[in-house]
Amino acid sequence: MEEYVQQSYAKYQPSFPNRDSANKGYDFPHFEPLYFLEIFPLQPGIMVFARSVARLARPASSLLSQRAVPQTSRGVFSQLGGARGLTASSSRQGKVLLCLYDGKEHAEMEPQLLGTTENELGIRKWIEDQGHTLVTTSDKEGENSVFEKELVDAEVIITTPFHPGYITAERLAKAKNLKICITAGIGSDHVDLNAANTTNGGITVAEVTGSNVVSVAEHVVMTMLVLVRNFVPAHEQVAAGKWDVAAVAKNEYDLEGKTVGTVAVGRIGERVLRRLKAFDCKELLYFDYQPLKPEIEKEIGCRRVDKLEDMLAQCDIVTINCPLHEKTRGLFNKELIDKMKPGSWLVNTARGAIVVKEDVAAALKSGQLRGYGGDVWFPQPAPADHPLRTASYKNWGGGNAMVPHMSGTSLDAQKRYAAGTKAILESYFSGKHDYRPEDLIVIGGDYATKAYGERAHGGNNKK
Repeated sequence: MEEYVQQSYAKYQPSFPNRDSANKGYDFPHFEPLYFLEIFPLQPGIMVFARSVARLARPASSLLSQRAVPQTSRGVFSQLGGARGLTASSSRQGKVLLCLYDGKEHAEMEPQLLGTTENELGIRKWIEDQGHTLVTTSDKEGENSVFEKELVDAEVIITTPFHPGYITAERLAKAKNLKICITAGIGSDHVDLNAANTTNGGITVAEVTGSNVVSVAEHVVMTMLVLVRNFVPAHEQVAAGKWDVAAVAKNEYDLEGKTVGTVAVGRIGERVLRRLKAFDCKELLYFDYQPLKPEIEKEIGCRRVDKLEDMLAQCDIVTINCPLHEKTRGLFNKELIDKMKPGSWLVNTARGAIVVKEDVAAALKSGQLRGYGGDVWFPQPAPADHPLRTASYKNWGGGNAMVPHMSGTSLDAQKRYAAGTKAILESYFSGKHDYRPEDLIVIGGDYATKAYGERAHGGNNKK
């Protein structure tokens, strides 16, 4: 597995060939939050700078195990509020706090489910062999949580976008030993970056750039098909032992011949457009502050639209692939949704807070939206009464393709972001700090990219 993980990680090292040469040296990194293109500029004419695209030759070595570590070798489990907390059995050189979701019996059934408290990204043995302590928990909410209690003396905190331990200014103030926060995946909007820059002389924040862009792009296209073909109610019908073709065909369409647009065309947005090319859509559009190279537009067969509202009015299907920050929080509210083509579909695998959930639910009920799907929620995990759990098109029982936050955590993606997390840890613990530049969000008390620093006011973008 180690060799496979290394190959998987290397395959998705970022490369940036597709931007207009007029902005030489500029990159629009992938969509997920804290990526560094300002598609909604704070000031007209601001030149947006990108993080370096230099690539390090250092391999992402991994000791990921194909087998779950036996409980007896991993410390003592405690149950707090139904969440599993793993408390280290001894104090060692440095303390790593790892926040993941519980895999329970599923982690035992599938040891490659690395992003769980049971399998711990496959890094426990390696960390302990280096003389450090690993504390793993899923209990992250509130001042009495394991996460809150253990962060006070943690040197390293690792969390994921799929079960984020929110690292607020208040929590950072308690973390006197904290030196680095690592996102096992992509999207560090669960960290208050402004506070990270001023805490303990500047805390490094890093993520595994490029680790799940293919996974998310595939999920986007799948969600489009699920919505357009009215798959969910059709499957529910047969699972219930019923047979009524008319009941589901009344809201079923083809993807061919539809106009599809993406809000942002970074690594994920571009991959979505490339995959849609095979479906013979009427037109592929994108809204982005930075255009693709003309030859790439020609290759894909896509067209840039200057104004977001103009693109929305033309699209049968819209996919959101932009960052979450203060300019995009609540972007898709009633006012903007009303500017969309009536009866269109909306897909969101970016961040739940980019849409106003109540407005999306109301638009589905009225028929302004024919369907909404994705895997991101606000808040997350979603409460049982979250309106997007049950919202449907005109109450017909369709138009909803929402799932838990899973698009970027396929088993293949987990291998990549587990290996990338270990590579960041190796760089940190070795003292070399030779991180891949594209993985860095903040370092040394400042933003690794001016573009994000200019827009990251307002603190923690809690999803």
